[in-house]
Amino acid sequence: MKWLLNFLPRPFLIQLSLIFRPFIKAFYKGDRFTDPIDGSSYRAFLPYGYDKLRPNALCPGTLSLERHRFLWLYLQRKTTFLEDKLNVLHVAPEQVFYNKFKQFDHWNYTTTDLHSPLADIKADICALPFEDNSYDLILCNHVLEHIPDDLKAMEELYRVLKKGGTLIAQVPLNENAEATFEDDSITDSTERTKIFGQYDHVRVYGKDYYKRLARAGFKTEGVNFLQEISSNERDQYALPKQECIPVAVK
Repeated sequence: MKWLLNFLPRPFLIQLSLIFRPFIKAFYKGDRFTDPIDGSSYRAFLPYGYDKLRPNALCPGTLSLERHRFLWLYLQRKTTFLEDKLNVLHVAPEQVFYNKFKQFDHWNYTTTDLHSPLADIKADICALPFEDNSYDLILCNHVLEHIPDDLKAMEELYRVLKKGGTLIAQVPLNENAEATFEDDSITDSTERTKIFGQYDHVRVYGKDYYKRLARAGFKTEGVNFLQEISSNERDQYALPKQECIPVAVK
């Protein structure tokens, strides 16, 4: 089964996992890896990736990836967001989080996306249909790298966030690059995957990502939370090798 999964297209792998999730979860049951989001354990996670497959990346049960598990630990250990009564906007909601957050009675939880079936409100991130200063917390993960006018999207997120509110907007970020790379002339999906890491990405962010958020008005920082997690837990939860949590405050 693992050999076959290595050669399946990534979107198809997600759909296949959704359909056969109970069987796949049972097949991979074990005690080598744990998803901290629901506490389930497995002998292995599934490979995942576009340009290059990452071993033990996709949880068979929750369909979480490394970045989801990392963000969950950050929210759980370094913030009170999961316990606070909040107005929350979730842009392009990930299923693993959607299933959890929809159960939160203490959150006024709204999801939005242009196409996702999980979206309560279908909307363009560059023209959000929400009032100014509406949300305490906005989650917008792995979205901005898809948006041609990312500054406009950031300005919209800033507008609908309350003063003192927090935006968490994870993106694929090359920590070794000072500047973001983008080239509008690259439109071929194969070439985009090769250069940007995925067929529908339009840029690779560099360390200037935080300055781009600041241009929209945010006070930003990259929280190096990974260094606070033991090497044993990094292995157990199959976390990213190198990543900061980008936190932007209005």
